Amino acid sequence: MYVCLCTGVTDGQIRDAIYEGCCSYKEVRQATGVASQCGKCACLAKEVVRETLTKLQSAQSAIPYSVEFTAA
Repeated sequence: MYVCLCTGVTDGQIRDAIYEGCCSYKEVRQATGVASQCGKCACLAKEVVRETLTKLQSAQSAIPYSVEFTAA
């Protein structure tokens, strides 16, 4: 879905920017150009960023890590 019509940024592009390392709305905005013109999409863009970061954080915390101890 298009989030920013002025620059043609989609929700998928916002998610991709986060998966590629952006950790904040500011970084996503710099990487994609979302909300850089009229700004009407800023609220929706921030919501997509917030939801994606939350999902990513919860997915990372759900990864089970096996712990092995070796006697030296």
